[in-house]
Amino acid sequence: MARRTKEDALATRHRLLDAAERVFAEKGVSRTSLNDIAQAAGASRGAIYWHFKNKADLFNAMLERITLPMEEALHQSGRQSGGDSGRDVLSGLLDAILDAMRKIASDERTRRVFDVATHKVEYVDELLAVKARQVQSHADVVCQMQFALQDACARRGLPPMASPTEVSHGLHALVSGLIQSWLLAPEVFDLVKTAEVAMAAYLTGLGLGPPLPPSP
Repeated sequence: MARRTKEDALATRHRLLDAAERVFAEKGVSRTSLNDIAQAAGASRGAIYWHFKNKADLFNAMLERITLPMEEALHQSGRQSGGDSGRDVLSGLLDAILDAMRKIASDERTRRVFDVATHKVEYVDELLAVKARQVQSHADVVCQMQFALQDACARRGLPPMASPTEVSHGLHALVSGLIQSWLLAPEVFDLVKTAEVAMAAYLTGLGLGPPLPPSP
């Protein structure tokens, strides 16, 4: 019985998150109430407060359901480096970024959640907690990029970058800007191909050139 109750609770949580995705996409986050989400999910308002503290908590849970696997892939690309691993961290990082781009371009749910998080949320009042989560995520990704770029310089025998933090922020802006632009008009360009070409051009401008292949 306890197991069934836990499964029912998890199913209700997912149903609420599914409804939040749809209603946020339709009405925008600020104009959506928790009651709107409960009605769309066929659940009570009390069910929302059983699973989530407030709208910001629900929003972050909705976002993390999609983005946490992507963030973990980025972290994993950095952890796989080592003195004797023979792995080029930059190659792993770029692969993880492109995999995320493919998911955004091909999966409707992922695209919808990114569109909500990018174009349909205002970081004010109760949603300041959402902004804090986004800022932390941004910082984590920039840190991974900085490590990968410094590792690439070392592996190529290049001098350390003069401004690795700024360069990493620039790469992050390139990636996030492409996603935002593509979400506005997906028919205009191929997200994955454009990202691949743009990142290669950015790295070539830094003197890094194409990422190194894994060592045998």
